Amino acid sequence: MKTSELDFSYPQELIATEPHKPSRIMWVDDAAPCEIDMSSLLAKISARDVVVVNDTKVSKRRIFAKRNNGEEFEILFVRSKESLLWEVLCPSSRLKKDEVLYLTGDLTAEIVAKGVPQVLKLSQPIDEDYFYRNGEMPLPPYIQQVRSSRHCLDDDENWYQTIFAKVPGSQAAPTASLHFKPHHLETIKNTGALLKTVTLHVGLGTFLPVTAGNLTEHIMHSEEIEVPKDTWSALSRCKEEGGKVWAIGTTVLRSLESVAKGMLIESETAFRGSSDLFIYGNYNFETADYLVTNFHQPKSTLLALVCSFAGHKDTLAAYSWAIERKFRLFSYGDMTVWRCKR
Repeated sequence: MKTSELDFSYPQELIATEPHKPSRIMWVDDAAPCEIDMSSLLAKISARDVVVVNDTKVSKRRIFAKRNNGEEFEILFVRSKESLLWEVLCPSSRLKKDEVLYLTGDLTAEIVAKGVPQVLKLSQPIDEDYFYRNGEMPLPPYIQQVRSSRHCLDDDENWYQTIFAKVPGSQAAPTASLHFKPHHLETIKNTGALLKTVTLHVGLGTFLPVTAGNLTEHIMHSEEIEVPKDTWSALSRCKEEGGKVWAIGTTVLRSLESVAKGMLIESETAFRGSSDLFIYGNYNFETADYLVTNFHQPKSTLLALVCSFAGHKDTLAAYSWAIERKFRLFSYGDMTVWRCKR
C-alpha cells in the first residue's frame, strides 16, 4: 500500500487547540457516517460487552534547553538507556555531536549520538520527579504551531491527561480517553458491561510520520505494553457469550492485537513486553469489534490502522464527510467510532 493513499487535505482552522465540551461524535457502521451524542453512544454498549481503556499517564518530558549562544529549543525525553544516557527528540539539524546543552533545573547534557532518536549524556541522573518539577506536557507540534507558541497553557496539564491515567511513562496522551468523564463510567458500569484496562506507554513512533513511499518499508518503533490476565480473560468470555469488545483508542487495539499475535511474554498475572506491531492493509483483527478514536493526521500509522479496521475507502470517505461538517481534528478534536469490517 502506498503511503500517498493515506493522504487527505483539511483546513488548518479545524485543528483543535483545546478540548471542546461536549465533543462531537462521528459514528461509522455499515451505513453512511452520522453524528451522534455521548448518551447515544453509551446506549449502544450492552451488559455482555467489555470496554477496554489505556491507563498510561503522560509524563511531562518536554524540557527546554539552551545552547552556548543562548538559543532556546525543546527536548523530548523518550527513553532512559542507562543512568545518565537518554534517547531524545530535539532539533538535530542545528546541534552538533559533543555539544553541551544547558537544561532547566541546573542540568547539563552532552550530545553523544545523532540520528532519530538522538542520545544525550546527562550531568546527573534524573527521574519522574525532575520532569514533574521542570517539564511541560509533550503536546503534538501541530498544536504549538497553530497556537504560535512552543510553551503549554496552564490548562494543558489537565486537558492532556485522561481520567484513567495511573502508570507514568507516555510521551503522548491516548487521546480517545480524553472524551470520557466519571459520570460516563458510571453509565457504562450501570449497563452491566465490564470496564478493563491495558497499559501502553505511547512512545517515539507517535511523533514520527511515515516517510517511506510504501507502508511495507516503514520501520515501526516499539512501545512497552502490559495486558493484565484479567483483561484478556474478560475478552475471551465476552466473545464466547456473544458480546462486543470496545477498544477505547488505537493504543488499546494495538495492545490487544499484540497479545493475540503472541508478541508479548506471558506471566502469571499479565502479558508484558515491547511491541512494534504495525497494523495496515489487509490485517486480520482478532480482538475488538468497535474502535473509539480521534481523527488522525494524513500519512500516519494511526490512520493506516483505522483504514485497516474500517476499510480504506470508507474511512477516507468518512473523513471527507466530517471535514465538510467542520468536525474538530486531532488530539484535542472530536471523536470517531468505527465498527470492524474484517
